[in-house]
Amino acid sequence: MRRGMAATALVAALAVSMAACGSDGGGSSSGKSDSKAAADPASVSGTVTYWDTSDATKEAPAYKELIAQFEQKYPKIKVNYQNIPFGDIEQKFKATAQSGKGAPDVMRADVGLIPEYASLMYLAPLDGTAALATTEDFLAGPMDTTKYNGKTYGVPSVTDTLGLLYNKDLFKKAGIAAPPKTWDEFKKDSAVIKEKTGAYGTYMNPDAYFLLPFLFGEGADMADAQAKKITINSPEAVKALTVAKDIYTSSSMKVDFASAYDNMQKAFTTGKVAMLIQGPWSTGDDYAGAAFKDKDNLGYAPVPAGSTGKAEAPTGGHDLVVYAGSKSLDASYLFTQFMTSAESQASIAVKTGTLPTRTSAYTDEVKANPSIAGFQSILDTARPRVALPQVGSLFTPLQQSYVKILQGSATPQQGADEAAKEFKKLLPDFSTN
Repeated sequence: MRRGMAATALVAALAVSMAACGSDGGGSSSGKSDSKAAADPASVSGTVTYWDTSDATKEAPAYKELIAQFEQKYPKIKVNYQNIPFGDIEQKFKATAQSGKGAPDVMRADVGLIPEYASLMYLAPLDGTAALATTEDFLAGPMDTTKYNGKTYGVPSVTDTLGLLYNKDLFKKAGIAAPPKTWDEFKKDSAVIKEKTGAYGTYMNPDAYFLLPFLFGEGADMADAQAKKITINSPEAVKALTVAKDIYTSSSMKVDFASAYDNMQKAFTTGKVAMLIQGPWSTGDDYAGAAFKDKDNLGYAPVPAGSTGKAEAPTGGHDLVVYAGSKSLDASYLFTQFMTSAESQASIAVKTGTLPTRTSAYTDEVKANPSIAGFQSILDTARPRVALPQVGSLFTPLQQSYVKILQGSATPQQGADEAAKEFKKLLPDFSTN
């Protein structure tokens, strides 16, 4: 549940106090460029507690190898590595940051949570610090996720977005030469695929995050932070919801809303549906399925465009952030710099299949992974979610309304108005349509 304004102000005050007294001479929470980390890295000492949310079995070993290399390069710095389940870290970090006890020095944070953490003053601004020593080759989309109120609070570590994954064999059997570029083409192709192969065009994911390409494709969003306006029930957003409902009705296999994701994946990997709006996290599962034992059968394309003619999907992934109350700021800056370097990102990509955030990390060895190669060009369509501290909470009422729309118990307009009403409770100083 969202804190009230008084509680939020108290938390912010506590965070400022902790940041002011937390440094042990190894830097300051203001992120000034005259820190020891920038001037004399070899002299920096201390302990960095790092919270990592990567998969403990498949990905964490690769990060531990990098940490060992970091400690070898900086022998005066010790890293206390802790793997925290992704689903637990948000509340755990908030609780420890608020109390001032047990918070990590550096954390792998979901890009959608940066504005909230920054607004609560839990994060150290990184502009001018060693953490951001080199930024020129970061992809624009991931770099945009690190910003809040004109300051930089994170360094892009891994990224992702949504794209259109498709079954090339089913397309060939249906006589379709290329993936659809618009939702109208998506509908037409789905009808042809059903007629010629018996497979469905898609399996609609009812998660509200997967609604964002529809919203972006109509020039809409959940809210306008600059104008301080709720826009989920704007005419453009209602049109996006109408298009999504139309795709669900015309082109999707019947959705089991109780376990939609698992059934969606099963349908795709067994060749029962031809296309999915999905992210790179799914491709390991896809390649293990009967339909994609031949990896070349899995096609990659940008999400279809809406009436704007522009295909856009949300930027996902993780940034490394530094806790404002850290007692080892300089060591934390150096650790963040090392873990997000092009060399480190390339090493992680080869071992885990995740997408780097630096262009120079896309080496030939990295791009030998077909999933990385497939999504690399799709990243050009990525754009950040609206930069609001409450953005994560907005998805809950949107999800409820979106499911009602798909199931037919609410019209797109009714669902949008219902979501806007709930948004107003989270954004009381925002105007509505």
